[in-house]
Amino acid sequence: MEILFRLTQAMSVFVVIAYLYSKSPLFKSLTADSIRTRDRIYLYLVFSSLSILGTFLGVPVQDAIANTRAIGPVLAGIIGGPLLGTAVGFTGGLHRYSLGGFTAFSCGLATMLAGTLGGIVHLSLYGKNRSEQSFDPKVAFLTALFAEIVEMGIILLVSRPYTNAVALVQVIALPMILSNAVGAALFMSIIRDQKNTVDRIAAVSSAKAFKIAERTLSILARGINGEAAVALAKIIHKETGVGSVAITDKEKILAFIGHGSDHHIPGNPIASPFTKAAISDNKVIFADGELERYDCPLSDACPMNSVLVVPLHIDNDVIGTIQLFEPKNRRFLNMNKTLGEGITRLLSNQLLLSRYEMQKNLLVQSELKLLQAQVNPHFLFNSLNTIIAILRIDAVRCKDLLIHLSNFFRKNLKRANDLSTLAEELDHVNSYLQIEKARYDDRLAVEIDIDPSLLKMIIPTFTLQPLVENAFKHGISHTMGQGIARIKAFRTDGRAFIEIEDNAGVFHEKEMDDGHGIKIVDKRLKGHFGSHSGVTISCVPHEVTRVTVQIPMESHAS
Repeated sequence: MEILFRLTQAMSVFVVIAYLYSKSPLFKSLTADSIRTRDRIYLYLVFSSLSILGTFLGVPVQDAIANTRAIGPVLAGIIGGPLLGTAVGFTGGLHRYSLGGFTAFSCGLATMLAGTLGGIVHLSLYGKNRSEQSFDPKVAFLTALFAEIVEMGIILLVSRPYTNAVALVQVIALPMILSNAVGAALFMSIIRDQKNTVDRIAAVSSAKAFKIAERTLSILARGINGEAAVALAKIIHKETGVGSVAITDKEKILAFIGHGSDHHIPGNPIASPFTKAAISDNKVIFADGELERYDCPLSDACPMNSVLVVPLHIDNDVIGTIQLFEPKNRRFLNMNKTLGEGITRLLSNQLLLSRYEMQKNLLVQSELKLLQAQVNPHFLFNSLNTIIAILRIDAVRCKDLLIHLSNFFRKNLKRANDLSTLAEELDHVNSYLQIEKARYDDRLAVEIDIDPSLLKMIIPTFTLQPLVENAFKHGISHTMGQGIARIKAFRTDGRAFIEIEDNAGVFHEKEMDDGHGIKIVDKRLKGHFGSHSGVTISCVPHEVTRVTVQIPMESHAS
């Protein structure tokens, strides 16, 4: 009982360490969906230290040590995989071997196997798509329990003299099995609870940010002005619950809602050095009220003590700031800090959308420019939402989608030539399709069949993209099952045909006569290649809608 009591004391130290670790910056490595190499190094150092500490806090028994050493490698293996678990086990085992004793080798070997066992559990869970269970205290308990049983068996098999090994196991087996299993479970329980808290806060922040972005979409349609700023500040103030919210342009206050509104008057020039620094340096400024205080330059009686200043920008051009304030009697929550930064990024994207919308309205005089401006603002907003959602799951895929989005808008907004090749048009369309495939996931299939000899064929710029977008907007987006988009290009009887199909089987005449999209494509084709070219549409209700582009091969040089 004395051994069990002393090992329980050692286990309590591990619980305290687990709590402190969950509050440290190093804990961030466990909140990500994938563990990077740098994070694995941090985890190796943490759990190796735990394993060595378990030996130091052990109880000498018959030229051996009853200990909680297995907790470190077991947890390392379950969380980080077999390589990390074995590495931690080897380190802890090597340290135990260096201390000597007739169980030095057997205990060192058992420690390494404990880490490997944790790694095997990790692989098993991930192989069955049950990775969330790697933070389950029950899994940690059972793994550590089995690891200690294995250790007792190794001591009996390897340690000599055998009679001493038997006598030792009779004394230490139950205390070590219980203390290591319970300690691993408690340690993992603290880690899991803190991880769930972090994930919950992130989810709440994201939900609030998207809610604010949704409510402000119409407000920002015409850009930032005094009226829009006031409405925006009221929404942010209500959703975040901070003491005050201010919105500025690059020179003056546009809106101020909350405490201190008696002296922070809209229309007055910016006086705060924090705001000026955020605008000039295009960076987030945070004064927490403790290490750095917000000293109001307008009134000594101002109740505000802390502030978050986040630049609003379009592309890389700062156009103003959003500021969140808290009074002296309230702490600035990390959640509100994260939320404020996220809100500002989303609003900056919405302002970018607004600018595109304004550009679209200004380019109606040119058919090419009109097609260039036919970017649906909701497409960009939905694309950004999709990318944000994928970011925590698959950073590599998120990077690819950002590249496709950049390529799409670069081609959509910056191509000045009236003509391009079919290959260039397909590259433009491919970027659009990759983004839509990410949105629809497995609900969308894309089939492309292009005659290679037609890739260099010259066609008007923006011939395909409006047609493909139309198939999604009026067809695939309305299907309940899997949507299928097909793009074909082939030669027949001296003509080139390009077909865009969807399996929705929905078509309305207004799609052809709305003055945009299909009608403009048809008009530009006829203008360039003559009356024998153009766009035709056929539809079998609820089965297929086919848009066909027809081009006489003799009408142009390919």
